[in-house]
Amino acid sequence: PSRTPVDSEAKLGPDGVPVEDHTLYRSLAEGLQYLTFTRLDLFYAVWQICLYMHDPREPHFAALKRILRYVQGTVDLGLHLYASATTSLIGYTDADWAGRPSTRRIPGVANVVAETAWVRNFLRELHYVHMTATLVYCDNVSAVYMSTNPVQWTKHIEIDIHFVRNMVKVGHVRVLHVPSRF
Repeated sequence: PSRTPVDSEAKLGPDGVPVEDHTLYRSLAEGLQYLTFTRLDLFYAVWQICLYMHDPREPHFAALKRILRYVQGTVDLGLHLYASATTSLIGYTDADWAGRPSTRRIPGVANVVAETAWVRNFLRELHYVHMTATLVYCDNVSAVYMSTNPVQWTKHIEIDIHFVRNMVKVGHVRVLHVPSRF
């Protein structure tokens, strides 16, 4: 078994020897896609291998096998749903967003806030009015600070942070700091 679903040192690309059995690769990848409904820890890794379903290469198949080894060692993990009196919506984001050193802070927070906005709208369509602010926990103090305080930054960061700030301002989201374990 593997301790993690993704090798953080390896970056998948279009290079490598083509996989002999494309059908096997696609079948396994589709099975893993289905598994992501209850195994959110697999989502990023599975997304990465699915990018190459049209032309899988050996490095992609090696990454797929790593995910399978991880699943083998973590069969007890999954999304467990229980009845609860608590109805708060909570999101988490990692500042090391997809291993991109140049854009670590804001895109992760903005993506989580966008996803929570979608969930809140979906709940509203189901006639559930979610009255409390969604709590978004981030392990980067700068990103938490920027979500409520205006600062000058690059243009693409400004667009993301204005969206986050607006969601905070209208009371739909609260961005809070959570210490990183790693």
